[in-house]
Amino acid sequence: MTTAARVLALLAERGETLAAAESLTGGLVAAELTEVPGASVVFRGSVTAYATDLKRDLLGVDPTLLEERGAVDSEVALQMATGVRRALGAAWGIATTGVAGPAAQDGQPVGTVHVALSGADGTEKTAALRLNGSRAEIRKESVRSVLVLLLDELRGAARAQDTEQNGGN
Repeated sequence: MTTAARVLALLAERGETLAAAESLTGGLVAAELTEVPGASVVFRGSVTAYATDLKRDLLGVDPTLLEERGAVDSEVALQMATGVRRALGAAWGIATTGVAGPAAQDGQPVGTVHVALSGADGTEKTAALRLNGSRAEIRKESVRSVLVLLLDELRGAARAQDTEQNGGN
């Protein structure tokens, strides 16, 4: 079972939905998720906000943050995840932003990537990555990384709930 399939299965078990905001991955996260049969039960949709003004205007990323730090930033990724979750009415939002190459962007070297998740319950997580490889490899690893970030969060929440229900510590 793929990581995307695991994520979708866990979300389906919980009765929760997912939305994605993508920059450097350009729709690859959505493609990975929709490759899974039955994804429509959980996956609401995605916004590919490749241009910085779309991050601001469609996803609600703070314009001052974008001006001061640029689009390749952990807080930008988190605001993208929160924005897409709210815009598409999902329980969870995930986001990718970074530099796949061939050149640096906003003073950030190729391979600098930030992924994030935002849950309706207030959960927020980010991960800063330094990836090597070709443009295609960086984009592919960014997809894998954002899905693993969410999978780990969902598994962790499930373990905590099991412990709580069984009276453990």
